[in-house]
Amino acid sequence: MIRVGGVHLFGAAFAACIGASAAFGGAKIDVPSGQAVTLADIIRDAPLDAEGVVRFRFLAPAIARANPLVSPRQASADMAHLCATYALPKLDELGLSATQIVISMSDQPVIFGEFTPNATQFFEAFTPKNNTCEWDPF
Repeated sequence: MIRVGGVHLFGAAFAACIGASAAFGGAKIDVPSGQAVTLADIIRDAPLDAEGVVRFRFLAPAIARANPLVSPRQASADMAHLCATYALPKLDELGLSATQIVISMSDQPVIFGEFTPNATQFFEAFTPKNNTCEWDPF
């Protein structure tokens, strides 16, 4: 593990985990819906010296399917906002670049890549272009 200015870099060439909510303080991040969103982690799907997909994973308990307080449409707007106002500046801050940014929200902590059927999760992909996030339909 390498520590770079309060951020932890984990892993080898692929799927390096860059920080976690503890490393970022778990502070609430403002989004248009007003729901409580916190950063869970940042995962890079490429060697640290190359461009690739960077995943920003957020905890968003209000999307829980048992008692949703935020609709999928609202969550989608929140994810676009997180890409533009959180992910792009964080990439600059960390000195990283990406060919694609994936923003995900989960109502509970989930391990990346593991099947978690009781979790509600939303995903949106974006291409960083001219300092903006251009939506990429899956």
